[in-house]
Amino acid sequence: MASISRNTKDGARVLVPGKVLGIGKIDHKVTVGAYSFSKQAREKISSIGGTCLDISEFMKSSPTAKDMVLLG
Repeated sequence: MASISRNTKDGARVLVPGKVLGIGKIDHKVTVGAYSFSKQAREKISSIGGTCLDISEFMKSSPTAKDMVLLG
């Protein structure tokens, strides 16, 4: 979570090839695609108006890599 917050701006689309954990804070809206999310990560992202998507949903909603941030 802290890595997403540090490396993105409001409205960013982020792809995480793993599990997103709820460690840290986030203060801006993001759309995150990942293999899985902890309960706390989902709650934090949703509470600021962000969206959590599984990898396949994320790729369908963003078929190109334009304006996408990849965090590993």
